[in-house]
Amino acid sequence: MTVDIDVVPLEKPDDVNVIVGQSHFIKTVEDLHEALAGVGGALKFGVAFCEASGARLVRRTGNDDSLVDLAVAAAMSVGAGHSFVIMLRDGFPVNVLNQVKAVPEVCSIYCATANPVQILVAVTDTGRGVAGVIDGEPPVGVENEQDVADRKDLLRAIGYKL
Repeated sequence: MTVDIDVVPLEKPDDVNVIVGQSHFIKTVEDLHEALAGVGGALKFGVAFCEASGARLVRRTGNDDSLVDLAVAAAMSVGAGHSFVIMLRDGFPVNVLNQVKAVPEVCSIYCATANPVQILVAVTDTGRGVAGVIDGEPPVGVENEQDVADRKDLLRAIGYKL
């Protein structure tokens, strides 16, 4: 048996965050919708889930049609059974990640980011599976004292630290 690796870039606007994960049941799409809708009215989202047996459809939901379309396009590109893609606007993964991880069908999260993302998809004669992700770019150095101060100021300015 051979394995090939496809590199699948996720297409999304810069102002959209993405969460990519693995789940195990058709009920995932509805439970993810409920978890995301429960965090607050400002969050816009689209969810797509790749069904791995039966009809093998990409199941979809959300409260913003453009984000649903982005999530579906990404899920179709990845094409890995039981994977899901969540596209977010007007909120960040940090605001919803615990709720997403608490969904009983969710097995793992591969990434949660606003960065450019490439999904590494293993391809065999029986299907496709997410092998890993490339999330952003490599570091170019180590923060200095001014960078530390800037990081702390940013976290306080956007309300994540007091």
